[in-house]
Amino acid sequence: MRKLDRYIGFNVLGAMLLVLIVIVALNTLFGFMAQLESLRANYQVPQAILFTVLNIPKAIYQAIPVSALIGCLVGLGGLAANSELVVMRAAGVSLKRIIWAVMKPALVLMLIGGLVGEYLAPWTGQIAETGREIARSAKGTYSGDGIWHREGNEFMYFNAVEPNGVLYGVSRFKFDDEMQLKEASYASRALFQEDHWVLEQVKTSHFAGDKVTIETALTEIWNVDLDTTLLKVVVVNPDELSISGLSTYMKYLKEQGLNAGEYALAYWNKVFQPLSIFALVMIGISFVFGPLRSVSMGLRIFTGVITGVAFMIVQQLMGPSSLVFGFSPIIAVLTPILICLVVGSILLRRAG
Repeated sequence: MRKLDRYIGFNVLGAMLLVLIVIVALNTLFGFMAQLESLRANYQVPQAILFTVLNIPKAIYQAIPVSALIGCLVGLGGLAANSELVVMRAAGVSLKRIIWAVMKPALVLMLIGGLVGEYLAPWTGQIAETGREIARSAKGTYSGDGIWHREGNEFMYFNAVEPNGVLYGVSRFKFDDEMQLKEASYASRALFQEDHWVLEQVKTSHFAGDKVTIETALTEIWNVDLDTTLLKVVVVNPDELSISGLSTYMKYLKEQGLNAGEYALAYWNKVFQPLSIFALVMIGISFVFGPLRSVSMGLRIFTGVITGVAFMIVQQLMGPSSLVFGFSPIIAVLTPILICLVVGSILLRRAG
């Protein structure tokens, strides 16, 4: 029986990995083509290639759920097309046994996705984003694609960020309690040293009624709660962060009295990604034993693509809806997962 489990598992895992490679390759190609449209300053083709390569872990992480679904349909569907599943069932192999054999390679993908999403993708994403923005910000000028950050009544904009503690093109805007602009400053660079920042080549404008006073300084001490730990989070988009990074930044935003909804949504998406993979594989198995038992391989792949796209569309609609209408992001993330689990369970019960 173990040999049978390994046979089913290797067939399904091979199909899942093949589909994952194809999806990531296409995603990488289209991503590189998109970068060619934004070349400027020192950001040219070699830098665009490096940026695209560094984003491959992100592409792998994002493609794993759909790859698991399509790979399940292809691998298990191939066994069904050769009547191997019929022989297995006739020999007394239970449906639960086959499901468990298929879930084993799915667990492998869950593990890969967890490791890549928690450790590799955030790290390479930080390097990619930092390198691109520094290259596109020629001589520290405003690039338009930097990072905004807020702490209390102070708003900050960074042209480019190095997570190890270097900021380029630091613009700061301080407001009073009535949100009237009191001070605006620009520094060419900021370096983090122990417990504070040191601004370089600072130009500050003070606003007092109709008067504007301008000061300049070679260096200036800047005390702010933003440190290198938080900086590693700020530099990366929420959906590219690790679970630990999201948790840290959500706590920081709540302490500042700011809305952490976008980061909470990304957090629960990552927490429930293994369950997403399980649900999609479950519905893939139910399709093979149910309505797709005797159809062609092409139709199985097409069905898998449509189902995966529908799953992602529902997720993408529910997520922003939770931010707009104020319901829990957990509901937004779990709704499409539960739909897949319910549909898959019903179809498998009929097949059994």
